[in-house]
Amino acid sequence: MDPEEDEEVPAAVLAASTWQATLFLGVVTVILGLIVSFRPSGSLAVIAVLLGILMIISGIFHLIRVFDRAERHRVWLGIAGLLYVVIGVLLIRHLNLTVAIIGLVVGLTWIVSGLSALMGAGAGSREGRGWWIFFGIVSLIAGIIVVADPISSVTVLATLLGIWFVVIGLFEVIGAFIIRRAISAPPAPRHHDEGAPVR
Repeated sequence: MDPEEDEEVPAAVLAASTWQATLFLGVVTVILGLIVSFRPSGSLAVIAVLLGILMIISGIFHLIRVFDRAERHRVWLGIAGLLYVVIGVLLIRHLNLTVAIIGLVVGLTWIVSGLSALMGAGAGSREGRGWWIFFGIVSLIAGIIVVADPISSVTVLATLLGIWFVVIGLFEVIGAFIIRRAISAPPAPRHHDEGAPVR
C-alpha cells in the first residue's frame, strides 16, 4: 500500500468524526436553546437548584477539611462550611430568591461596566470614544432595569439566551454539512513532477 494512502485514511476518519461531532453539538445546542426559550422560568429554576447544590457540596468539602489536624484554620473552615450548606439549602428552598440574586448580580455587573466605560471615555482620548459612551449608557440603563425587577428581567434574558443558542446551533449544523460535503468531494488529480523521468 502507498504510504501516502496510509496517511489519507486516518485524515479521512478524523474529518468524518469532526463533522459528526459538529452535527451532534449543533443539534444539542438547538434543543437546549428551544428548551430555554420556551421554558425560561423552568431553566432558571434548574440553574438555581444547581447553584444551591454547588454551595452545599462546597460546604461539605470545607467541613471535611475540619477533621484534618494539619489544617491551621479549622475553626474558620467549619464556620464557612456551615454557612455554605445553609446558603445552599436556602437557595434550593427559595428559588425565587435565588433567581432574584442572579438578576441582581447581572444587573450590578452591567452597572459597573457602564460606569467604567463612561469614566474611561471621559478620562482621555480613547479610540472609538463615541462607541464607548454608547456602550456605557446602554449597559448602565440595562443594569438599572435588571436591578429594579431582577426576576422578570432575568426571565427575559434567559429567553434571549435560548434564542441565541438556537441560532448558534443552526450555524453548527450547517457547518457540519459543509464539512461533510467537503469530505465527500472527489480528490483533485495528482500531477507528476515535470522533472521526473518518463519510463
